[in-house]
Amino acid sequence: MTGWLRAVAFVALPLAALAIAAPGHWRAIFRCVGIGDVLLMLGFAILNIIVTLAVGALVQAFGTVNSNAAIADAADLEGARLASFFAKVGFQLLGEELITILPFLAILAYLHNKAGMGRNAAVLAAWLLSAVTFGMLHLPTYDWNFVQCFVVIGCARLILTWAYVWTKNIWVSTGAHIINDWLLIGSTVFLAPLATAA
Repeated sequence: MTGWLRAVAFVALPLAALAIAAPGHWRAIFRCVGIGDVLLMLGFAILNIIVTLAVGALVQAFGTVNSNAAIADAADLEGARLASFFAKVGFQLLGEELITILPFLAILAYLHNKAGMGRNAAVLAAWLLSAVTFGMLHLPTYDWNFVQCFVVIGCARLILTWAYVWTKNIWVSTGAHIINDWLLIGSTVFLAPLATAA
């Protein structure tokens, strides 16, 4: 139950901040979702998995990567508790999108409107800076492995933010993020035991 409360707060607090910062316009990042958007979710999720696996393998070849303890512990869950875990992760990922996309938009607006930077350069700078911030947020999760968080997690974040930039719809980046993480968790929960048994 406390996990669900944290997940709700993780979504509610950024939304409240957005509503205060942009009264009457906070819904602008939430657009309608059509079939094309669902296909884009799948496409960006697949691209993200490919990039993450490739970069992760490269990093592991020259160092070490740490596992996510929460995902590893999910292998011990079953039934309603496992379903609740998947649902909570999906909801929490909306929060992760909000705490990445909102700073991305804020940095973009500042660099373009206040600092006088060209729009494309501002988008690129905001894209990279928000990915670095996202990587920093994951440092405690991955035992302060800086290379893993900034390179592997950061590259994954670049793909997911690209989904938002492409569509201007946070539901698309959130959907791609959920598909990506659910497949990762599913492989740990359902496939790893089969491989061990074999």
